[in-house]
Amino acid sequence: MLEAIEKLLILQDRDRKIRRVQEELSHIGPKRETLRAKAATAQTQLDAAKNRVKQIETERKRLELDVEGQKSQIEKYANQQLQTRKNEEYRALAHEIDTCKAAIVKIEDQEIGLMEQGEAVQKEIARATQESNETKKLVETQVAELDQREANLKQELADLQQGRAELAAAVEEVARARYERLLRSKGDNVVVGVHHGVCGGCHMKLPAQILVTCQGQREIVACINCGRILYYTRDMALAGAE
Repeated sequence: MLEAIEKLLILQDRDRKIRRVQEELSHIGPKRETLRAKAATAQTQLDAAKNRVKQIETERKRLELDVEGQKSQIEKYANQQLQTRKNEEYRALAHEIDTCKAAIVKIEDQEIGLMEQGEAVQKEIARATQESNETKKLVETQVAELDQREANLKQELADLQQGRAELAAAVEEVARARYERLLRSKGDNVVVGVHHGVCGGCHMKLPAQILVTCQGQREIVACINCGRILYYTRDMALAGAE
């Protein structure tokens, strides 16, 4: 194998490792945000339950005031009954008193309903509190692990990139320039083997002359279809499958 090909294969292996690390790094941020969003959702559910309790308490106090208002009206109408001498007015006031009493019964039914809702929401708060605490603890642990993994990957990437510069410098300039150009357009599958007469990159059949030149291993050979750099080793079959 040509020395230039050997060096390019080593460089390509390094680029693949760099790309793998970069790919993993690119996923850490979204994973971290997803975890934090999960914790925030649990907290939001807890806050919503607490707000519901406040709303129920506010509504309950309003109903208590309504009951007091109705009782005041009853007292007022009863005093007016004592002062009137007209049967018609007395009956009208009695009707108003009955209306107020009916309103009180209705309000008290609403209060009972609110009490039942309050009990249910309190249970929901207990459940949501436990879930929020557990989720928060789990998220904190997982985020810490992601942070550590991110730091390790950044260090690994820095080391790989530093080593890459040395590997690239060892490659002859023309070959390196061709490789870098292909790396930008083809990804990290630039230097490929020949298998059964086809390019290991684009998998298109190669002309016989290209196969012979590749097997000669005296110069860098490119695929006429995709432009990738070709190489041959003895364990690769050059002839097309019959």
